[in-house]
Amino acid sequence: MNHSTALPALPSPREQTLGLWLGLIGVVVFALTLPMTRLATGTADAPQLSPWFVTWARAALAGGLSAIYLLATRSPLPAPGLRKPLALSLLGNAIGFPLLLGWALRHVTASHAAVITALLPLATAAAAAWLLHQRARLGFWLFAGLGSLLVAAYSVLRAHQLGHGFGLAWADLLLVGAVIAAALGYVAGAKVTPVLGAERVISWVCVMALPLTVPGALLTWPEQPVNTSAWLALIYVGVFSMWAGFFAWFRGLALGGTLRVSQLQLLQPFVSILAAVPLLGESLDPMTLGFAVAVVATVFMGRRMAAPRTDTMKAQNIPRSPP
Repeated sequence: MNHSTALPALPSPREQTLGLWLGLIGVVVFALTLPMTRLATGTADAPQLSPWFVTWARAALAGGLSAIYLLATRSPLPAPGLRKPLALSLLGNAIGFPLLLGWALRHVTASHAAVITALLPLATAAAAAWLLHQRARLGFWLFAGLGSLLVAAYSVLRAHQLGHGFGLAWADLLLVGAVIAAALGYVAGAKVTPVLGAERVISWVCVMALPLTVPGALLTWPEQPVNTSAWLALIYVGVFSMWAGFFAWFRGLALGGTLRVSQLQLLQPFVSILAAVPLLGESLDPMTLGFAVAVVATVFMGRRMAAPRTDTMKAQNIPRSPP
């Protein structure tokens, strides 16, 4: 009698190709978050929707869609032991990241923000090493430090270029805070992903946030006239950035392979920078592009050094997902 256990079937070449395309769709969806958020909030000189309202409203939109999804799939309530990580993910991904990003984007361009937030994959790996007690090689920490220095140098040079002297711009500190919030949220969500599944994690996070986001959206509802483009941008970040993009991204990782598909994330800063040209009228700045290339290079090398990649990262199911 054969007692051997059959191995799960590997995705076919067609499924792997589909996974790459889904992963690319996810990257593009998340990359548009920066210009769309700036379009929704406006600038300091021409404000539109407040960052508080954008934060609450986008999560409320995603929460409504999530409730429909969870009911349609007859998903059971998360066990009590899973609710604390979900709450931490809520604080980081549903509130902390979009709020800090929204305030920062009132004062810096989407292209500028793309350089700072390009550090998110390294920040997520660092948070995993710290919170999940994963071991990372010295090379990872060296590249993480190098990437951080590049971001700091970019912030200082940009501030000087704009006539603000040499120093870190406070908006960049908000962006760094957004990166940290998102990274901690991803790691908290990753702890319960093996039990709930990635799609249900983001859905439960959004549903759990509804008691905060619905009243928050109503209390911060804009009283002044707002451009139609700002409302459309809000719908985008609520429906796609906060919810649907995760479905494409996680499904792409599953079909195409995490190691292959996750490399597409390196394209995200450049997609954000290019998308900001037609959406916001921003120009392609050589310094911004140069620093984006340098930061992405450190992210690429740092991720290669985030060992043991196929064991601990896969076992803990750390999501390599953008915001």
